[in-house]
Amino acid sequence: MADRGRPRAGLVLTAEERETLLRWSRRGKSAQLLALRCRIVLDCADGLSNVEVAAKLRIRRATVGKWRARFLADRLDGLLDEPRPGRPASITLEQVEDIIVTTLESTPANSTHWSRASMAQRSGLSKSTIGRIWRDFNLKPHRTDTFKLSTDPLFVEKVVDVVGLYHNPPERAVVLCTDEKSQVQALDRSQPVLPMMPGMPERRTHDYVRHGTTNLFAAFNIADGTVISQLHRQHRAVEFRKFLNTIDKAVPADLDVHLICDNYGTHKTPIIKAWLARHPRFHMHFTPTGSSWINQVERWFAYLTDQLVRRGVHKSVTRLETDIRRWIAAWNAQPKPFVWTKTAEDILESLSRYCSRISGAEH
Repeated sequence: MADRGRPRAGLVLTAEERETLLRWSRRGKSAQLLALRCRIVLDCADGLSNVEVAAKLRIRRATVGKWRARFLADRLDGLLDEPRPGRPASITLEQVEDIIVTTLESTPANSTHWSRASMAQRSGLSKSTIGRIWRDFNLKPHRTDTFKLSTDPLFVEKVVDVVGLYHNPPERAVVLCTDEKSQVQALDRSQPVLPMMPGMPERRTHDYVRHGTTNLFAAFNIADGTVISQLHRQHRAVEFRKFLNTIDKAVPADLDVHLICDNYGTHKTPIIKAWLARHPRFHMHFTPTGSSWINQVERWFAYLTDQLVRRGVHKSVTRLETDIRRWIAAWNAQPKPFVWTKTAEDILESLSRYCSRISGAEH
């Protein structure tokens, strides 16, 4: 597909430039911004138009045009961020690459990660220069995050099943995202909470007194956002069966019930299977192992935790349960259904890209 407008300037690489660009773009742990710019230049050098490169890399056409022009003007140096006003840059492209590669692919001898001070000592550059390089390439060695990939052999089938219910719920049926928020603690602070004042946030002691726990069983209706709930002091298959009875009474008898649940043991015991056999209108749909994010009730639990549990002060389990029931009643008075936008194909494609990325990082 040809670009419209004036012709593009030809882009021809030397053998050394192509080798450097390929090395930067294929490095498993290379900074992603620099790797993307290298791929843009390589595709342009292969004769692709700006529109074709933009479609291939899923970026804006203007981005392709920018880095094509920058490379034509300054060659490899043009792939770095534009210099700021002031005196000329005092570091070379090789030094920048060394900082990035060292940050991503090694650690200091006496620490788990680099700091500006330790990298400055190693490289001979100033701490402020190290900080600017890290900011330019969005590197944050001091931060860490967690992730978990499901090992469920039926992961794809379960994602397609659950997300299919979100986008195309069956007729004459309700879809309920069901789970238990277990071990909700009734916590009381060791000293009174000091209220918020102008210029001063609410203050509370770091220590607390435990007064027991309760377990919240909840079923979130994806159509209207209402919640069927029940509180139990124990968390067993017996309590889950009682909750199923509650759902059975709450949902009109002429509707089927599709329950989205996780793989917790109480959901699959003989007592539950026997109950389901006696209630054929109930259909169980299990989320993939380790993938609670796909169950919408988890998002609702997050609202409850943020608005009530985390900063709540409760001197007994009874007080805690009373507050939870009151909060749920207020929610059901003005329910808020969630809008699920991702398709199963979107989720699986995103996961595939992520797996490819971390697989490449191992080499």
